[in-house]
Amino acid sequence: DAQAGPRGLALIRHWLGTRSILVTGAGGSIGSELCRQCARHGATRLVLVEISELLLSTIESELRASFPSVELISVLGDCGDPAVIKHALARAQVDAVFHAAAYKHVPVLEAQLREAVRNNVLASHTVAEAAVLAGVGQFVLISTDKAVNPINALGASKRGAEMVCQALDRKQARTRFVTVRFGNVLGSAGSVVPLFRKQIAAGGPVTVTDPRVTRYFMTIPEACLLILQAVSSSTKGAVYTLDMGQPVPIVKLAEQM
Repeated sequence: DAQAGPRGLALIRHWLGTRSILVTGAGGSIGSELCRQCARHGATRLVLVEISELLLSTIESELRASFPSVELISVLGDCGDPAVIKHALARAQVDAVFHAAAYKHVPVLEAQLREAVRNNVLASHTVAEAAVLAGVGQFVLISTDKAVNPINALGASKRGAEMVCQALDRKQARTRFVTVRFGNVLGSAGSVVPLFRKQIAAGGPVTVTDPRVTRYFMTIPEACLLILQAVSSSTKGAVYTLDMGQPVPIVKLAEQM
């Protein structure tokens, strides 16, 4: 909370107050933290859309225990299925959608191009179009800095999702589209930190593909709070790239761990 500052927190709480929020990928590392932050800062209802039964039940149980006054609606299914997202949006009057569901593992997606496009581009189009048809006031795409001049399947597919949102934003005035890009978040699913931790626990070795590689890092709560701050003060069609600080050499991170 200190990172957002008093003015940033006031903006977030004013924007979230009494709102109904739908989060796709609600059980993932980013989606679940967005749910926590929304509940903490004033949302009255959360619609949780998640394809994993285990992740959905886990985040629902946690939120019920930590935020008993927040109404929770859980929807199990693939948000890229038009019937699933239409059903989720029909369960409540949704004010804003945070689209966090995505595939994001760089090496895996290089070998799975069809799934990268299907899940990151086509599913984003399905969710965004459904939000417009449902009259949702704001749609937030969680993107990545790899979408800038993309050089891999992840970056290209997330840039495709951004272009979908930009096109829909220009075509209509009902739903305000905002894109937020950020770099690696510490401890997120599929990131290098859990991999290094597992390798260290096994007695090594810790593998670094190339000692010249650098990454920008931020904690998950920091990233999600900045997403909310950007969205609460955004203009229509805005694309934000979060300031991730200074790049960290992966080999240095491995050595410190």
